[in-house]
Amino acid sequence: MIPELMIFGIQIILGISIIAFISEYIDASLGMGYGTSLTPLLLIMGYSPLDIVPAVLLSEIITGILAGILHHKVGNVNFRNPIEQKVTLVLVLCSVFGTLAAVMIAINLPTLFLKTYIGILVLVMGVIILATRKKIRRFSWRKIVGIGVLAAFNKGMSGGGYGPVITGGQMLSGMDGRKAIGITSLAEGLTCVVGVLLYLFASRDVNWTLLAPSLILGAVLSVPLSAHTVKKIPETSFRTLVGLMTIILGLYTLANTYLL
Repeated sequence: MIPELMIFGIQIILGISIIAFISEYIDASLGMGYGTSLTPLLLIMGYSPLDIVPAVLLSEIITGILAGILHHKVGNVNFRNPIEQKVTLVLVLCSVFGTLAAVMIAINLPTLFLKTYIGILVLVMGVIILATRKKIRRFSWRKIVGIGVLAAFNKGMSGGGYGPVITGGQMLSGMDGRKAIGITSLAEGLTCVVGVLLYLFASRDVNWTLLAPSLILGAVLSVPLSAHTVKKIPETSFRTLVGLMTIILGLYTLANTYLL
């Protein structure tokens, strides 16, 4: 009986690690898709939002900072550049306020509402990714501040929705795609520190240790591969793929919440 339980436990760990590997590979390659794709899949597996969100945030502290470092190392972004430093700092500072508000709301909402929010969020993000995949606009600091707050609110509420807003928003604001991806990775990792601390202080029922080790294992392994992928694969192709995937996951999450 005990060996069977151990085998089952190992299968669960490996399964979650593989899902995290794929999700983080997409995220670190495109600046979006980790929480957006991972959260609905974990919901489908039966985990509750208050178990999922802190675990996703914790894993992204490590992977986000690591991805930012590797993107800098391979030349996708240069954090010694004053503009890129300032954009990262502004996004992180704005994100703190958005995360604070979202976490305080999330711990007081019923599970059904959180699942509905996640489903709608993922669906909308997919549509936005597809609709804006080829658009480039003049850089605007006002837009940077706005997307920083909105993206962090999404992250604190559902564990996802940060990358699509931050990366897409930077591109719409005139930032180069590869730089936007590197900045998003680092800013997301630093923002998640705030989210994890808030969950630890505000809620006594979070069991994020159940998921976090498996998520970290799978996600970290994918980061080096992702940094090199950004230099070789056309960005639009990844945006289209992630957009379609998030739309499908959003619809499935809503169906799983209300119909299945």
